[in-house]
Amino acid sequence: MEASCRMDKQHEGDSLTFRNAAQMGRDSAKSLEQPKWSWTLKLAVYGTSLGATLPVGYCTGVVNSPAVHMRAWCQEALLARYDLQLSADALELLWATVVSLFLVGGAVGSMTGASIANRFGRRPAAFICGLLLGLGAICFYACRPLRSVELLCLGRLLVGLAAGLVIACMPMYHSELAALQQRSKLAPLCGLGLTVGVVVAQVFSLQTVLGGPEHWHLALALYGIFVLVCYAPFRCYPESPKWLYIVKGRKVEAAQQLQLLRGYARDSEALQAELRDMEEEARVKSTPSSYAQVLSNPQLRLPLAIVFIYLGGQQLSGINAIFYYSVSIFRRAGLSSQQAEFANLGAGCTNLAAAMLGPILMERFNRRPLMLFSSFFCCVFLFLFAMLLQFIDLYSWFALACIVCIFLYIVVFQFGLGPLPFFIGAELFEVAPRSAAMSLGSVVYWLCNLIIGMTFPTLQSAWGALVFLPCSLTCLLVFMFTLRYVPETRGRDPSEVAPLVADGFKSKRPRH
Repeated sequence: MEASCRMDKQHEGDSLTFRNAAQMGRDSAKSLEQPKWSWTLKLAVYGTSLGATLPVGYCTGVVNSPAVHMRAWCQEALLARYDLQLSADALELLWATVVSLFLVGGAVGSMTGASIANRFGRRPAAFICGLLLGLGAICFYACRPLRSVELLCLGRLLVGLAAGLVIACMPMYHSELAALQQRSKLAPLCGLGLTVGVVVAQVFSLQTVLGGPEHWHLALALYGIFVLVCYAPFRCYPESPKWLYIVKGRKVEAAQQLQLLRGYARDSEALQAELRDMEEEARVKSTPSSYAQVLSNPQLRLPLAIVFIYLGGQQLSGINAIFYYSVSIFRRAGLSSQQAEFANLGAGCTNLAAAMLGPILMERFNRRPLMLFSSFFCCVFLFLFAMLLQFIDLYSWFALACIVCIFLYIVVFQFGLGPLPFFIGAELFEVAPRSAAMSLGSVVYWLCNLIIGMTFPTLQSAWGALVFLPCSLTCLLVFMFTLRYVPETRGRDPSEVAPLVADGFKSKRPRH
């Protein structure tokens, strides 16, 4: 017992020494050469955003519009190939399987994200994402000509695995490539890529574009062009300097990658300052890195809770329910089928326009006020939407008010609830536990996504418009949790944030 206490105190002393030294290094670095926005950094970050996160968003939204044609094709393909006639219930079960395989793959991919990122590196993890997405596109393109429902299911599983890896690894990869001064601009790119992908999918899956009965397989596979173009220069994408230095001890390679990413000269004092920070962080040997170590460490309980609540709360806040069932919602609000389809596209474009403000907002405003503003007004607009939709027949203007509430909800969602959950883990956790923590958060993300997909139709049938009240309550809980427990992370290294949350749920209320 005494030995254990001495070890804990020694570890705390080492951690404190590291944080003090790192802080001194950062303070002195402020007067040094500023990191440049090198072509290597831009190519890697924008390339993986367009080549991996955008396709994941695309695969999330592409099946909604052509779903009726895909179901009919599944019935025809099974009858022609196996002489198997499915009943209505069996066909519904098959379609639920096709949809849910993406979510199951996401959860499984998330669980493997930490081991892949730690063992092979952040860059190989990004390559595996692209490989899985490319194989999925091939499956989608070939399934209809070959009349193979199996290829359709395999494609959904492969892109789901890629999606899990993307959510777990890509924000971490971007964060470790960027200097501290550059992270606010680059941090929202993962969420932005997903949003862009959804909008692109909505456009190309329209019935008048590629969403018809003859071309839906082309709509499913179209994202492969983004993967092919953006992964063509993959050899130029750098590895994370922090992973090279701290996890693998390959110090010379880490210095070379920093020179490429920052534009530093070999004898630059700014380069040496970053390397000294990494050396101090690498000296803390007992930092947890496995799932079991991260889950059992009391100092990481509050950061884990923040990641879980933010990623889970994002999915349970109603955004996916809005987009999954937006066409039917717009129809109930009084629009025709064609008007509802274009209103759905308008909602997606609004979501994209608001998401593009993310890098600007994250650079100019602190994280806490953005999340508090976003979660509070998401709660308000969802509550108003539920009440207006429930009593839509009372007044004629209630239908228009419902549509306005949806669009306002989408805008304020992208101020905080949309982008922040994807990268908050990279700003809370130091390098060693980061991959495990973000993988666990990604699992929560996909499980909550699965819960919404499986339970929302049943609850909507039972409760009607009031099904959005639990979503409104979720936003309120995120608001209260942020107000009480979440520290400000903007412009701070994770080693500065760690002491603010080290006491778990007993941590003092953050003042800024």
